[in-house]
Amino acid sequence: MDKQIRTALISVFYKDGLEPIIHQLHKLGVTIYSTGGTQTFIASLGVPVIAVETLTGYPSILGGRVKTLHPSVFGGILGKRSDATHVQEMQQYNIPTLDLVIVDLYPFEETVASTNDEKAIIEKIDIGGPSMIRAAAKNFSDVTVLAAKKDYSYLQQLLADQQGTITLAQRKQLAANAFAIVAQYDAAIAQYFDPQGNTGFVKAIGTSRSLRYGENPHQTALFYGRTEELFTQLHGKELSYNNLLDIEAALQLIGEFDEPCFAIIKHNNVCGVAQRPTVFECWQAALAGDPESAFGGVLVCNRPIDKETAASIQDIFFEVLMAPSFNEEALQLLQAKKNRILLQLQPHTAATRQFRSVLNGVLVQDCDKGNAAEWNQVAGPACPDATKADLLFANLIAKHLKSNAIALVKNKQLIGKGCGQTSRIDSLRQALEKANQF
Repeated sequence: MDKQIRTALISVFYKDGLEPIIHQLHKLGVTIYSTGGTQTFIASLGVPVIAVETLTGYPSILGGRVKTLHPSVFGGILGKRSDATHVQEMQQYNIPTLDLVIVDLYPFEETVASTNDEKAIIEKIDIGGPSMIRAAAKNFSDVTVLAAKKDYSYLQQLLADQQGTITLAQRKQLAANAFAIVAQYDAAIAQYFDPQGNTGFVKAIGTSRSLRYGENPHQTALFYGRTEELFTQLHGKELSYNNLLDIEAALQLIGEFDEPCFAIIKHNNVCGVAQRPTVFECWQAALAGDPESAFGGVLVCNRPIDKETAASIQDIFFEVLMAPSFNEEALQLLQAKKNRILLQLQPHTAATRQFRSVLNGVLVQDCDKGNAAEWNQVAGPACPDATKADLLFANLIAKHLKSNAIALVKNKQLIGKGCGQTSRIDSLRQALEKANQF
């Protein structure tokens, strides 16, 4: 059933993007209730607004911890308009119906990311906000709920096109969005209090987007997460499921090295990697290790890409190139083909845990941070420094190959590798065959 919005309760932490909705509601003759800073903001727009305190008969107390937790607020949200008993009780206690609830949540995750001050973090655990959102979403048969800024434009469109009337299907979809937001928020809080997951597996990943297809064209796929925290896409087509898998493998590998390094990834395995004094030399050495397999691969470098390197990269087909930056001439060269994906890497904190779905459950383990550089030689003749450096380099590469894995290295350059074999002997044969082609 369609419902006309006649009253609204608005209480948000972030005010940006709200102004057009306020003016639309005012134009439609909607009575607006609000609290604190949101009330002040609405009044500053010249729009009439009623303080929630006039409903509750209580001011905001306990330093703002209690503002809206009151029957006069929740009765107006949860009351079923089709239930005669509900209607009679609301009239008896002078509780107005609330047709629209716009509430966002205190920035808990942002606070956790910005401070170790537990008192500050605890104060950003929202109580009233999630309660109002859940109440409004539960009563979607009568109430429209917005729990995030991302839904503002959708509501603006509905208000403009439908003159304040919202359909049941639209209300139900907004309720689904709201429950998802609250679930993510609660999961983030649970993760903060129990980072090791001892009380159960809880992982909040709120943002999702559809991918062109999955591992194969006949499979549908979604990505949940925020890639913008890791990189910015400067050019190229939309990232695919397989692109994302290779990008993950590339980032994991390149994160192992501090000195200039270039790597080429194909089907989640390393097919070329080298360390040299310059980016151009790194690129040439990485490609030389297995130029045939590099076709259509994902390229990653831990230093800026210059014109000389870009000009050489132009000669091969690749899916993705990632680097901390690209100079202007390099970018112009690389953007010549519209589908090439160019990603500028952002400084970020490496993941500490890995997750894998299995048997309708999830396996969780710490990321492999083992450092062979800390090992001590306990047998055999003295190992020259150059040989030891190559052994450590090979160890890091083998770590990022699929078992059974063999990495053959010479002068910090991968010259042969074998991976994904059920026999390590077969992996060695494969690696030697590649090395013989070098």
